[in-house]
Amino acid sequence: MYPPKFDYHKASSLSDAIDMRKSSDGKFIAGGHSLIPAMNLRLADPGTLVDIGNLPDMKGIWKRDHVYYIGALTTHAMVAASTELPGALTEAAGMIGDPQVRNRGTVGGNVAHADPASDLPTVLMALRAQFRIQGADGMRNVSSDDFFVDLFETALTEDEILIGCAVFDERPNTGSAYNKLFNPASRYAMVGAAATVTIDNGVIRKAGVAVGGLTSKATRANAVEAALVGKAPSDDTLAAAAAAIGDDLGDDVNGDIHASAEYRRMMAPVFVRRALETAVSRAS
Repeated sequence: MYPPKFDYHKASSLSDAIDMRKSSDGKFIAGGHSLIPAMNLRLADPGTLVDIGNLPDMKGIWKRDHVYYIGALTTHAMVAASTELPGALTEAAGMIGDPQVRNRGTVGGNVAHADPASDLPTVLMALRAQFRIQGADGMRNVSSDDFFVDLFETALTEDEILIGCAVFDERPNTGSAYNKLFNPASRYAMVGAAATVTIDNGVIRKAGVAVGGLTSKATRANAVEAALVGKAPSDDTLAAAAAAIGDDLGDDVNGDIHASAEYRRMMAPVFVRRALETAVSRAS
């Protein structure tokens, strides 16, 4: 299947890309693993593609103080190969698609597409990532709770571009993990669960939990987090916290030919608990 006709422009700089985007009805493209399939299926018809794949300073992983900055053009393979990023993030990146996809697909494209079945939005939500956005009027930072708005919808406006995201490093006694129920064909998450915990003197002091593949966007599990903080990381605590995920899902759980909404709802506490158990193990 072929995409509809489009004009192609290769941006030479970030400001050039933003100007091109403002003057057309187009979209940015880097790896193309989200946009091109949508165009082939006639779900997107941008008219113009602005290629940002070779823009300088948007690819790579840097650390300053206790914060890691991940450029939007960083590939999934680069994230998966990192030995310093939080474990949940490298774990999730290594589960995306196949080697060809991981070596070509980018963090920025994945996140900006905001597919609810994607892995990185769920993990970045749990890690409380900050997203750095550049527009014609300047730069702004948006939290993960505010960035993901709805199905395939983010806080990005028409003339803005995601240039990267930032996550804290894993401090002592902190562990994170990601676990998912794979779609057997696409490897997207029918249920995805990410967790990070910090344990101090035998008590969970901080927790971040999010799920994907269940609702229209990556969802923070506030009820699960509340059930963890201040408690010892016992089996009973983790089981009760995982069961609380039902309170975070609401009434509209996704269902399709691969897994019904009822099945996904039943699997949610299973995968949340698995992520929590691994995170606690790593924190210890």
